[in-house]
Amino acid sequence: MQRWGVTVVRGRSMAPTLADGDRLWVRYGARPTVGKVAVVRLPSGVLAVKRLAFVDGADWWVERDNPAEGVDSWSVGSIPVADVLAVAAFVCWPPSGVIRWLADRDR
Repeated sequence: MQRWGVTVVRGRSMAPTLADGDRLWVRYGARPTVGKVAVVRLPSGVLAVKRLAFVDGADWWVERDNPAEGVDSWSVGSIPVADVLAVAAFVCWPPSGVIRWLADRDR
């Protein structure tokens, strides 16, 4: 069964798409797809918000939107499918008058 929740973005690795402190409405157990923003567990055990770049064998290659900040698969390798915990649907905070949907970024 899939469930919904809220996660908080920390750091600047997803700028300019997301800012430190943004809250994302996420769906746990959702099917990950290329281009989506997701909550992943890095090999260190840290939970992070990253973009799903492509499938690497049976794992996911994840990337940050800001190449000058943060950690992604370029430094830790691909992420097992089981460590892609949730897929983000939209930014639910801060309020901007309209909900900001997270569209797939053109690659």
